[in-house]
Amino acid sequence: MAEAYIIDAVRTPRGIGKVGKGALAASHPQHLAATVLKAIKDRNNLDTSTVDDVIWSVSTQRGKQGGDLGRMAALDAGYDVTSSGMTLDRFCGGGITTVNLAAAQVMSGMEDCIVAGGTEMMSLTAQMMQEDMASGKPPLGMGSGNARLQKVHPQSHQGICGDAIASKEGFTREELDEVGYRSQQRAAAAIAEGRFAKSLVPVVSDDGATILDKDEYPRPETTREGLAELQPAFTKIADVPLDQDGTTFRGLVNQKYPDLEIQHFHHAGNSSGVVDGAAALLITSGDYAREHGLKPRARIVATANMGDDPTLMLNAPVPAAKRVLEKAGLSVEDIDLWEINEAFAVVAAKFVRDLGLDWDKVNVNGGSIALGHPIGATGAMLIGTIVDELERTGGRYGLVTMCAAGGMAPAIIVERVDGLSEG
Repeated sequence: MAEAYIIDAVRTPRGIGKVGKGALAASHPQHLAATVLKAIKDRNNLDTSTVDDVIWSVSTQRGKQGGDLGRMAALDAGYDVTSSGMTLDRFCGGGITTVNLAAAQVMSGMEDCIVAGGTEMMSLTAQMMQEDMASGKPPLGMGSGNARLQKVHPQSHQGICGDAIASKEGFTREELDEVGYRSQQRAAAAIAEGRFAKSLVPVVSDDGATILDKDEYPRPETTREGLAELQPAFTKIADVPLDQDGTTFRGLVNQKYPDLEIQHFHHAGNSSGVVDGAAALLITSGDYAREHGLKPRARIVATANMGDDPTLMLNAPVPAAKRVLEKAGLSVEDIDLWEINEAFAVVAAKFVRDLGLDWDKVNVNGGSIALGHPIGATGAMLIGTIVDELERTGGRYGLVTMCAAGGMAPAIIVERVDGLSEG
């Protein structure tokens, strides 16, 4: 079986995902995707007529984000028309899944050169969600549009699920606030030290003016005391009737866990930020890299997908990590760096506790609480981040995973390499 290598990884800065406030909010999602695709092409002198496919992730594939963004953005980026493209949706997990599928195609020998990544403009999806709720449509991505499914697998709001897990697992507000504080402090240090500079590419307008060249969301001034003063974000929405029967988000969880008293822990300071952004990785076979003079930065060791309880929704990363470790023939102790998406603080806190990890190896440059979570792009961003950090620290193995709606989690293990051996 062929090996699949990561040649390069790039991302846009994350812009605040709010119209009128975020620098990227007036951009077209196709422009963000084309920005990173063009960077991959230009940085690697890539002959795009040799690109077998562009595999892209967008969670909300409607409106400006609909219509196979992967293909359209590749054309916008100047790729050869023979370079095909597709777009997929695994909710938050899509950015990892694009890379995993690219690796599978290369390792199977079916293809030799793929660009994988994703885009999400949360400023745009927020508008669509508001319009849906105003018209009485169910919230996006919760399965609540199918009453039959909800009776079998009730699916609530992600924030309510985060609070439910924290209540069920016995985490305290202080523990979860500490996750948020740590994320901000580590992101601030990473930015100050230029740790993201290798992968970060600016978003520019058609006339060459810079729209955004740095992450817009981090709040380095965050303090523990300030976090403690924030009110929980999901208290009111938990009990708002969703239908004529009076079903609520809290009630959906209690359908399956009737004895669970959901307390509210999560707020804007210990939950992922709403942002816009895009990311891309160049994945090739060893033979392709040799033939085109490309120097691999990492080898894709193993990938995995895992499902878990869709009612609690956010618990699949731990079993996903265990599965991908088993596939790779590695142990927890073999992993030098971990990236677990900070969708909500409890996801990272439970992951670290259940696997017995040291926080010194987990999300060392901060995470989505500080930097933001552009859903379809985040997984690709995290893979690029862990490759950069393995190179900076000299580590060997990195593992990336994240929760996704529907109770899912994809995972990937990469190994830092310094080029290719002869042969």
